[in-house]
Amino acid sequence: MDIQLNTRNMDITPRLKDYVDKKLNKLDRYLDIDEVRVDLAVENTRSNADRQVAQLTMWTGGTMLRAEERAADIFVAIDAALNKMRRQISRYKKRRQDRRHHTEEELLAEVDVLEEEETEEGSGEIVRIKRFDVLPMAPPEAIEQMELLGHQFFIFLNAEDGNVSVIYRRRDGNYGLITPEVS
Repeated sequence: MDIQLNTRNMDITPRLKDYVDKKLNKLDRYLDIDEVRVDLAVENTRSNADRQVAQLTMWTGGTMLRAEERAADIFVAIDAALNKMRRQISRYKKRRQDRRHHTEEELLAEVDVLEEEETEEGSGEIVRIKRFDVLPMAPPEAIEQMELLGHQFFIFLNAEDGNVSVIYRRRDGNYGLITPEVS
């Protein structure tokens, strides 16, 4: 497992590095992990309880899992993010196991029943830009990946037609697929 440790507004102490390495190496017993990126930061917020931020991004066999937690102490934030990551790994393994036993139609019907998560209203400004690899996958796999990440939409390379597509969660609990066409 390749571990990348990045910090913002704080220094990496040997104690902190050892703590992160020890905790992340325990995740390897749950799942075969290719790479883990750990982003630790101290942010200026009004609340001291939310200053320390730990974000974990994990790649395993083309699937990305992500967890972020905030706390007053960086070690508490790391532990909370790891607990969240363990729950995501468990959910991912269960879905992967269930997929072996179901047909694609049953999987789509099962995904339609999932609960709709609440959305947060923003101020309408671009506050973060992300770049990521677009992986070829079928729409049901994209839905699964989107649910694992807990996002409202997911961009992927559609393996069926070779186009970049977007899968998104509709307000009625169903999913929509956007496939752009060049005119």
